[in-house]
Order: sequence, then structure tokens, then C-alpha cells
Amino acid sequence: MAKSSVELLGAWDPCGILAAMSTSGSGWDAGRSRWDGGRSGRDAGRSRWDEPSAPVRFAASKVPLITAYFWIIKLLTTAMGEATSDYMVRTISPVTAVLLGFTGFVIAMVLQLRAKRYVAWIYWLAVVMVAVFGTQAADVLHIKFHVPYAASTAFYAIVLTVIFIVWYRVEGTLSIHSIRTPRRELFYWATVLATFALGTATGDLTARTLGLGYLASGIWFSIAFAIVAVAHWKFGLNPILAFWICYVLTRPVGASFADYVAFPHSVGGLGAGHGTVALFLTFLIVIFVGYLTVTRKDVEEIAEAPPPPARPSHRRGEPSAAGRRPVPPRPPHQGRPAGEPPYQPRPGRSPYERGPFEESPYQAAPSDEEPRRPPEGFFAWDDR
Repeated sequence: MAKSSVELLGAWDPCGILAAMSTSGSGWDAGRSRWDGGRSGRDAGRSRWDEPSAPVRFAASKVPLITAYFWIIKLLTTAMGEATSDYMVRTISPVTAVLLGFTGFVIAMVLQLRAKRYVAWIYWLAVVMVAVFGTQAADVLHIKFHVPYAASTAFYAIVLTVIFIVWYRVEGTLSIHSIRTPRRELFYWATVLATFALGTATGDLTARTLGLGYLASGIWFSIAFAIVAVAHWKFGLNPILAFWICYVLTRPVGASFADYVAFPHSVGGLGAGHGTVALFLTFLIVIFVGYLTVTRKDVEEIAEAPPPPARPSHRRGEPSAAGRRPVPPRPPHQGRPAGEPPYQPRPGRSPYERGPFEESPYQAAPSDEEPRRPPEGFFAWDDR
């Protein structure tokens, strides 16, 4: 008997990631982790993220909305990180440059992780420092340890795959729209750092090892980026898969064009200088981030849960206040007429108090009187 497509897919996809990507209602968009005490997104017919009660269950998102501004700033940060890293390594000691990049990376991560919600300048500061430190981490393997770009590219690809597998196995989702808990945010930033290192190594591999040059590498990676975008837009490529592929490709795109503009003519560049390119790109990033901070176009607004309906104040079956006949106001108290004497209590003891009355209105029956009896024949009907 022929095996179904699901069985064939599971034979070489033991982690279930590709199977999750092939369905629209997959666990990739799930709103809860299977370890959080709720049902997994795999068991849901649709994403928990789409449910109306999702804003009630989860905190505010820590990442921006995916708009055109996101991809523009992402490309600028990749190019700026490449130019800044090359400028620091060539201007000061490489060891000092890496230590400074790591320090800035730690400070930016602390600010981002301590934030309660997405803040534009904090988030993009973290992305910039990841771009700088990720570039330095990729260059250290080649410059300091003489690791070929092909080997470093394969190494960072394996690291990124492992992070994806662990993230999916623990949380049941790889969607950035579910970055609402500290653990998911740690997975997200570990993935971002690995994508920057992988993109840097891949860009250097095509530009230097394969001899394509920086301009040709940037063009080819831009074409690959456009192909993935069109595949998602026109042919329904899974949005989670398309996002992370494009996220990795933005690194070699930005870095290749930044190196092409910054490097001298002797190596196929325009000779603008890494410092100049880094300052210009920083200026553009500040403008875009400031614009988003003011307009809040990339902030996910969480809708508050509607208040419960007010309970009716009238009883069931009675007319409401709107249909009830108004009651005329009660006239004010007039008081005692003029000249009327005040009330005087009756003299003597109260009948409820113990002891003899001073003035008794009733006389006790004499004890020798014969008690009253019913008339003769009153009980004649009784057969007893």
C-alpha cells in the first residue's frame, strides 16, 4: 500500500518542522508553549494568536510589526554593522574591538530584556549591536583561527539549525509574533545572532572565496531575497519559513553593498571608507527609528477585553426604570400644629414590666366561680 505524504515527510523529518511549515494552521503560529500548562499549537485547529482572548493571556509583544520599515532598517543595520566592525578592527586592536563589541552587545541585551514591551530605540539598538558583534564573531574564526569561510558558513548553519530545533521543540512555535515571554525572547535573540554570523560568513564566502566580488554578491543575494518574497506573496510560501530565509539573506545583502562602497578600488570597491559608511548609515537608522518612535506604526496595539455587560437593576418581570411611572415626591414634614400640647405618657407601669400595676384596667375572676362548660349535646355527633 502506498504511503501518504505525511508518512513520507515524517520519514526524513523526525523533528516535525517541515510538516509544521506545510500547514497553515500549524504550531508555528501557536500562542502558547506546550510547557506552559496549556494545549500545544499542534492540537489546535487554528493559531492561538488569532483568537480574541490572546491579548488577555499574554503580555505585550517584544518585537515590531513586520512592515516595509522593518526590512529597510534591517538592511541598514546589517550594512552599518559590517562597516562599523571593519572600521574598529582596522583602527584599534582586534582584541579591543571585539571586547568593545561584546560589551555593547551585553548592554543592549540587558536593556531589551528588561523592557516590558517593544520600544523602537531599544530594540534597534540591540539589533545594531548584534550586527556589530555577529560580524566580529564570524571574522574571528577566519582571521584569528584561519578557518575557511566555507567551514565557518557550515558551522553557523548547523548552529542556526540546532537553535531552530530546540526552540520549536520547547515552545512549539517559531513565529516572532509569539515573542511574549522571556524564554521565547532568549530563543529569538540567539537566532538573530546566529543569522548575522551566518550571513556574514556566507557573504564573505561568495565575495572572496568564490571570487564574485562584493557588488555581484549583493546583487545575487538581492535576487534571492526577491524570489522568496514573491514566493510568499504570490504562491503562498509559509510566512514563518519565508521570514527567516529573508532574515538570513538581509545580512549578506547589506554587508556586500557596504563593503562594495567602503573598500578601496584595489579590491573592487568604491573607496568611500568604512568610517564614512558607518556614520552615514547610522544617521539613516536614527532618522527611521525616530520616525517609528513618533508615529508608532510598527507597534502592536493590544485590544483590551470588552467589559462585561451591566446587570439590570430591576427584577425580572418588573418594568425598567425607563418604563416605570415616576413617584411624586413626599411632602416635607409639617410638625405639630401650634398650640397642641405634647404627648404625655400614660401613668403607671407598662403591662410588659414585672410587678403589680398601680392602676389595673382589668379585674381578675373570682376563684370560686364555676368554669364555663359547652352547652348540652355539643358533642352528640361524636361516636366515642
